[in-house]
Amino acid sequence: MKAPLALAALLILGGVLCVPPVSAASLPSAASLPSAASLPSAPPLPQARSSADIPPLPATLTGKEASSGADRAAGAESAAAADAAGPMPGLSDLSQLARRLDSEAPSTLATPIKIVLLLTLLSVIPAALMLTTAFTRIVIVLAFVRQALTTRNIPPNQVIVGLALFLSLFVMAPTLRRINTEAIQPYLSKSIGADEALDKGVKPLRDFMFAQTGESELALFVQMGGVEQPQTRADVPTYVLIPAFVISELKTAFQLGFVLFLPFLVVDLIVASVLMSMGMIMLPPVMISAPLKILLFVLVDGWHLITQSLVFSFGGV
Repeated sequence: MKAPLALAALLILGGVLCVPPVSAASLPSAASLPSAASLPSAPPLPQARSSADIPPLPATLTGKEASSGADRAAGAESAAAADAAGPMPGLSDLSQLARRLDSEAPSTLATPIKIVLLLTLLSVIPAALMLTTAFTRIVIVLAFVRQALTTRNIPPNQVIVGLALFLSLFVMAPTLRRINTEAIQPYLSKSIGADEALDKGVKPLRDFMFAQTGESELALFVQMGGVEQPQTRADVPTYVLIPAFVISELKTAFQLGFVLFLPFLVVDLIVASVLMSMGMIMLPPVMISAPLKILLFVLVDGWHLITQSLVFSFGGV
C-alpha cells in the first residue's frame, strides 16, 4: 500500500515541478492596457417614472373608500337586491353548463385536444378565481394572525386556506348571485349565446374589483399598459384591472396585518422588559409571551373580531 501511495505522490510532485515558471517580463505592462476612457461607455438607463408622473384617473372609476356606516348599509342593500334576484348557482347548474358547452364545442377538434384544453383550463381557472375574488386579502390576513400569535403551524395551512376559501365564498355571494341570474341561467335556457353570457358574467366581477381597487394602483397599470386615458369603467380592459386589483388587495392585507401585529408586539415588549428586570436574561421571552398572547386572543374573542373586520373591509355583505 505504501509503494502506490508514494508513486502517486511523486507523480503529483513531478507535475507541479514541471510547470514552466511565468516571468514578470512576459506579462503585459500597465501602459499597454487600454485606458478606461477608451472603453465604450454603457448606454444610459431610462429614468424611473415617479408616482407623481402618473396622471390621475377620473373619480368615477374606482369606488374604494374608507368603510363607514353608509358603505355597510349600501352593501346590505345590494345583498338584499341580489337575494331577491335569484339564488346562487348549484351543482346541477354547473353540470348543465358543462353539457351545454360540450354540445357547442367545435366538432373538428379531436378528443385528445379537447382533453388537453380542459386540463389547461382546470389548472388556470383556480388561480384566476383566487386573484379576482376576496381570497387574496383573507388568506394573507389569516397568515398574519398566525404569525403574530407565534404558534408556528397552528392553525395548519389546510385550515387557513379552507377558512379563507369559505369566507371568500361568503363575501362573493352577492356577486355570484348576479352572475347566476344575469349570465348562467339565461345561457342554460338558451335565451343568450356564449359570447353574450361571458360578457354579462364578467360585468359583476369587474364591478366587485373596481369597488376594491385603489385609484393609484389602477392609474399605475393604465400608464404602464399604454392604455388611453379611460373616462368610464368600460374603457378599462380586464387585463389592466386584474393586476391593479391584486396589488390593491395586497396593500390592504398588509395594512390589516400591521394593525393586528401591534397588540401582540406590546405583549412581547412587556414580557421582555419584566424578564430583563428580574435578571432572567437566559429565558427566551417567547416561552412566556406565547401563552399570554393566546390567552389574550381567546379572551377578546379574536376570531370573531377578525372575521367581522375582514367582511366589513369589503363594505359588508
